[in-house]
Amino acid sequence: RNHLHAAGHICVLKDAFMYESPTEIANLTSTDKFDAALAIHLYKGGRLLQGSRIPFGIIFGGTDVNEDIKCEEKHRVMGAVLGEARFAVAFTVKMKELAAAEWPDARKKIYVQTQGIKTTPSETFDWYRFLQNADIPTDTGSLHMFLLICGLRRVKDPLYLVDVFSDWHRKDPSVHLGIIGPAVDPLITSEVMEKVKRAPGVHLLQEIPQDDLHAAMKRCFAVVNSSISEGMSAAILEAMDLDIPVLARNIPGNAAIIKHKETGLLFSDPQEFVVLSKSLMNDPIMEREIVTRAKDYVKKHHSWESERKAYQNLVLRL
Repeated sequence: RNHLHAAGHICVLKDAFMYESPTEIANLTSTDKFDAALAIHLYKGGRLLQGSRIPFGIIFGGTDVNEDIKCEEKHRVMGAVLGEARFAVAFTVKMKELAAAEWPDARKKIYVQTQGIKTTPSETFDWYRFLQNADIPTDTGSLHMFLLICGLRRVKDPLYLVDVFSDWHRKDPSVHLGIIGPAVDPLITSEVMEKVKRAPGVHLLQEIPQDDLHAAMKRCFAVVNSSISEGMSAAILEAMDLDIPVLARNIPGNAAIIKHKETGLLFSDPQEFVVLSKSLMNDPIMEREIVTRAKDYVKKHHSWESERKAYQNLVLRL
């Protein structure tokens, strides 16, 4: 939205979950005299723009091309939406290729634009209060805080590391895992709440504003990603930008932005996560090298300015 505002457009954000059908969106766009639309997620956002009276573009979310594609009805809807869209944006070449393999006619209208990253850590964030609220010991001299940042939903697999982390915490009380993010799926959220109650060393943290989250990340030992599938994780890129090491599950979306042992660490199972975490804790030189290379990678490949230019140009196609 900032990118579009900066180019002089008026941009209104709407949550796709608040709408049931394309008719509702058609009413909205004609009542408020919108000129164009940009949908995030080919199914969730895109289906509402089918048969739209205004031109639109699509930004792939990740789960659309990785997961929803497996469902016949969603596949049909997404193909129709992509047919109507003026352009589509994929975060990686691999994501573009997946979509182009399913809908070859759309290949020419799919652009690859990585996510641009800009971190804004708050100057006034109170780390000790943050720990106290989570019932984490504030003797931070020995604390190793790992932060899993994710919306609580199935595809993010928030419970993947809980058992193994808890076992590790029993042997080494200095390690703590905080899970933080919006409660997207009520069922998963209650599962996480129940499980965490019985898992020493693992904490479900209250959501905080992004500036505070960036400040909290800076105080953590590492940021964790345990998703089953991922488009391009902003949390991983933000951690890299903030000089914090990343431990991520070895899936295509994560492997596209992390080179193992160069810009982060990729694990294939919970046991390997613990082994890699310990190696990172015991080798400050490796940690420093990973963090330095990751920061360089983000600067080079995830420039906020390049992203701004790309979206401002794409919107002119509408």
